[in-house]
Amino acid sequence: MAAPEFVTLQVADGVGTIRLDRPKMNAINEQLHREVRAAAMEAAERSDVRAVVLYGGERVFAAGADIKAMAQLDGASMVAWGRELTDSFTRVQEIPKPVIAAITGYALGGGYELALCADFRVMGAGAKVGQPEILLGVIPGAGGSQRLARLVGPAKAKDLVFTGRHVGAEEALEIGLADAVVPDDEVYDTAVAMARKFAAGPPLALAAAKRAIDEGLDLPLREGLALESRLFAELFDTEDQKTGMSSFLESGPGKATFAGR
Repeated sequence: MAAPEFVTLQVADGVGTIRLDRPKMNAINEQLHREVRAAAMEAAERSDVRAVVLYGGERVFAAGADIKAMAQLDGASMVAWGRELTDSFTRVQEIPKPVIAAITGYALGGGYELALCADFRVMGAGAKVGQPEILLGVIPGAGGSQRLARLVGPAKAKDLVFTGRHVGAEEALEIGLADAVVPDDEVYDTAVAMARKFAAGPPLALAAAKRAIDEGLDLPLREGLALESRLFAELFDTEDQKTGMSSFLESGPGKATFAGR
């Protein structure tokens, strides 16, 4: 397999940064999203990656799909293209570790759909997000109607999708599109600092917690509770559970160092 051209996974201190770099706006074409998929799969498997940051650089997160590449496709062609894009983004969502999107500049259309795959979104004060596909005569095609509605509710999702408007940082924070807003030049460092806190936690328990919440949202309450109970019980066969509870009894909360076993 050829070396990635537009996406890299950079690892330091337990944090893996999935870095998009396709000048000049990180437009999402087939090659870029496949490289995102490969980076997500690698981050999921690597034991030295305990948390992940999605980052498009200082200027822009990702301004959307590559419209020039998409404009010539018909419905039959788009079925396969959309299936592959959705699979790539789902691989990001399913990374069994905390994932934080660091949003600078613009995260629009497919760019914000990628950010929606993260567990948290840190947004620069001057950044804009949105789902402007309606202005092109189409709708979001990589999770924008589904993940967005689950995040902020159907009415707010419909407002954003029906109008295609850009949302600034202050409103994004207010309605839940962003989880933190910081000065533009502090976005990446803030996301990495968040990721490092998670990276110090118990990896198996964090993976179980993420799975319980994400999968539980799609289950009836009784089945979600059963999933939670099973995952909870399974953690009692891990070294981390023994370490965490022994440390608590000996030294109080928050002092354990977890091995991820």
